[in-house]
Amino acid sequence: MITHSRRPTFSEPHPYPGRLIIVEGIDGSGKSTQLQLLNKWLVNSGYRVFFTEWNSSALVKETIRRGKKRNLLTPTTFSILHATDFADRLVHLIVPPLKAGMIVLADRYVYTAFSRDVVRGVHPAWVRNLYEFAVKPDLALYFKVPIEVSLKRILNGRINLKFHEAGMDLGLSDNPSESFKLFQNRILEEYDKISKEYDLTVIDGTATIHRQQELLRKMTKEMLQDFRPMPYLQKKENIYVR
Repeated sequence: MITHSRRPTFSEPHPYPGRLIIVEGIDGSGKSTQLQLLNKWLVNSGYRVFFTEWNSSALVKETIRRGKKRNLLTPTTFSILHATDFADRLVHLIVPPLKAGMIVLADRYVYTAFSRDVVRGVHPAWVRNLYEFAVKPDLALYFKVPIEVSLKRILNGRINLKFHEAGMDLGLSDNPSESFKLFQNRILEEYDKISKEYDLTVIDGTATIHRQQELLRKMTKEMLQDFRPMPYLQKKENIYVR
């Protein structure tokens, strides 16, 4: 029987002057919409903000895309490639803005791997150890919604579910919608465990967009009470200078 690691990784606050806010949730949870709204609000409030999202590193994004298209990736390979993507973004896109005193917004973080990879069969302790180098977020939010709600939202925007989004690679069902429900429900169960293990703040993803954004801004304001932004830094020849 597989058991989860009892010792949370990256448990110490990061040493940088900036702040890191991350959002998590199953597909269709509304987290991306809320983070984009928060991004606009912070920028309009005069903060320097940097945005990053899961699986966006130029180093491995194309490799992952081709592997998924041909269905060549094993669960472990999938996990390692996403960890490589994260490591590249952490070093080049997350830590530098934090050092420069900026607010970094991340659409998905290591908890995505802790849920998806485990559902695909990777050992919970193994994947947690894989991400021990990660920076602890200053504010971690988990948008929770029922499977039926997330599926309806996704299909309102497009006709078909994506192959891996529906977990079709796991052979749970030949019907994409049914496979999606089975796959995402297992991810939801992992998120529920993760939210307790890592003290993620749970947001009701079925509340109105306005209400959710009110909560995000309230929590962000509280988190930024002792935040002292550094003077604006200009990037000159790949070096940040005042």
